[in-house]
Amino acid sequence: MSNSIRVVIAGVAGKMGKETAIAVLNEQPELQLVGAVDPREDGADLGEMVGVPECGIEICENLNQFYQTTQADVLVDFTNPQAVLQNAKTALENGTAPVIGTTGLDEVGMAELEKLSAKSERAVLIVPNFALGAVLMMEFARSAARYFKNVEIIELHHDQKIDAPSGTAIKTADMIQQVREPFKQGHPDEYEKLTGARGGESEGIRIHSVRLPGLIAHQEVIFGAPGQTLTIRHDSMHRQSFMPGVVLAIRKIGGLRGVVVGLDKILD
Repeated sequence: MSNSIRVVIAGVAGKMGKETAIAVLNEQPELQLVGAVDPREDGADLGEMVGVPECGIEICENLNQFYQTTQADVLVDFTNPQAVLQNAKTALENGTAPVIGTTGLDEVGMAELEKLSAKSERAVLIVPNFALGAVLMMEFARSAARYFKNVEIIELHHDQKIDAPSGTAIKTADMIQQVREPFKQGHPDEYEKLTGARGGESEGIRIHSVRLPGLIAHQEVIFGAPGQTLTIRHDSMHRQSFMPGVVLAIRKIGGLRGVVVGLDKILD
């Protein structure tokens, strides 16, 4: 096990956390799951929770408790916007590189992580969407934006997601803006009879968020031009779709430096 990448998962009792635990355990001996953190299941046996009785890992209440007895090479965080920054700081202070799948970090938090990353000489990898198909969807959208300047983004997620718009939608808009000048779409006298009816706006790009039970993670980017439309859509029907990207991030983060955003940065 000496050459294994030692992994701790924060938010392990959540749906993404559970899937990640199973994925890491399935990558033995290349990856070694050494810890699991979630205040909702403090003291519980991780193996029983994910259906692997021989796992033998007790879930800790917080990362500080974990670091009292164990060290890790990589933290995978699937917690919430309120906890993610402190978790990343704790990890970096203990020499652990964070892979962050939790959205909600603001510019101040990002600046903090830049400083801590440089000081600890550990990278931070922030991934709005771990699905490889979603990465391709964003790349295709950026390519299309060179030819279609009118575009709107619709992202659809399960009703337990607490932030809107999604990190994927924000990342998509950012990538489109790399090749498209700010542009005010629609009629110049457009107005909303119901506040928010036209969605949020990022440099003229409208972003709409849908939250419904039965959904997992979906996004479509709709481009319009005279006489035609182009729709680029990605659907994740199961959280297993994210796991190849999570495992790839764990494997690759050791070769990165600083704060890196997006799975596309580590694809060959």
